Amino acid sequence: MTKTDIARRVYNHTWKLDPIVRSLLDTDFYKLLMLQMIWGVYPKVDVTFSLINRTTSVKLAEEIDEHQLREQLDHARTLRFSKKEMIWLAGNTFYGRKQIFQPEFLAWLADFHLPEYELTKRDGQYELQFHGPWMYTTLWEIPALAIINELRSRAAMKSFGPFELDVLYARAKAKMWAKTERLKQLPGLKISDFGTRRRHGFLWQRWCVEALKEGIGEAFTGTSNVKLAMDTDLEALGTNAHELPMVFAALTESDEELRSAPYRVLQDWQRYYGGNLLIVLPDAFGSAAFLRDAPDWIAGWTGFRPDSAPPIEAGEKIITWWREKGVDPRQKLLIFSDGLDVDTIIETYKHFEGRVRMSFGWGTNLTNDFEDCAPVPTTQLNAISLVCKVTEANGRPAVKLSDNPEKATGDPEEIARYIRVFGGDERVSHAVRV
Repeated sequence: MTKTDIARRVYNHTWKLDPIVRSLLDTDFYKLLMLQMIWGVYPKVDVTFSLINRTTSVKLAEEIDEHQLREQLDHARTLRFSKKEMIWLAGNTFYGRKQIFQPEFLAWLADFHLPEYELTKRDGQYELQFHGPWMYTTLWEIPALAIINELRSRAAMKSFGPFELDVLYARAKAKMWAKTERLKQLPGLKISDFGTRRRHGFLWQRWCVEALKEGIGEAFTGTSNVKLAMDTDLEALGTNAHELPMVFAALTESDEELRSAPYRVLQDWQRYYGGNLLIVLPDAFGSAAFLRDAPDWIAGWTGFRPDSAPPIEAGEKIITWWREKGVDPRQKLLIFSDGLDVDTIIETYKHFEGRVRMSFGWGTNLTNDFEDCAPVPTTQLNAISLVCKVTEANGRPAVKLSDNPEKATGDPEEIARYIRVFGGDERVSHAVRV
């Protein structure tokens, strides 16, 4: 692939050349896998997704122009899957499986388009929501986040001249080089790109993917971004996310049903997928509660992805649980993905080396690490913690507890109820940067 002069391209941005979202495939792979199950099992469930800025000190509505935001959101609604993309989805092998997507699902997907959105302002923040059938609204999450993050980056660089942009990207590239040099020292490392949702920009994410592909070779196992996987001949990686148990839990009728919801949704997932796609995300309502009540059959799954507790602490608890179930952790997989930087990756790798199979999903600190790179002082290029979460399902409030209370989302009364049902003693607050 021809290397792009990002600084020059950014300086000469035009609407037709560089829309922020260029394809409906410019999303995370797990969104398509979950979408197929939602389409097949929950076609009549309506949900609301809401933008949540956890970095409250950053007033997005003061940094990002509303007209530009609407322009980019409206453009995303015009996108359709191309014939080339549909052929690739139908014919490619994912996780060692051919035809992972059912022909009937692909036929439906061929006419897919993103539904309408609601955008307002309050107290310097954007309130962005997506209402409607779950099988349509779910695909708004990633493009909405990518649009807002890139618009914020563009706003920060608006006054930069060509030389300043050259300096900015030269420093960011040097920073990336230093990271790859350190990661190359870890034999058997497995790391992938998970950085779409909070990327600095599409062009920069593409550059980072190409840099890792060249810089660390076989240690780079792929990308969660489906378009980049297709364009760069990489593996498309990802399984499931918090929205599945969050919606399933919101639809329950009793505390007893709520307590079993995280496991029943995994049974639905297992009916659709198997093998290496059997990865557990345990922390939607607290990992301690999940492990405490988890049925034995979950020990047969491929692995876990701890996502909101410190990786070493979370990994140790899961290894202990496997051993209690009579399972050899060395045959299992831990996928670490929560706010990783190079220091965390190295520390976690060295701690668990030889004790369990490991993989790292590198997100924001891969695709949006521009701190101290600008030639003039600015904090607008610093990444923020921005999410788009399910907040309602069929009119009922949806909740995420997380292992870190700072990441909890939902109505306060419902959060209190979920804590009563699942317990909250082992949830520990720590600062959320990204």
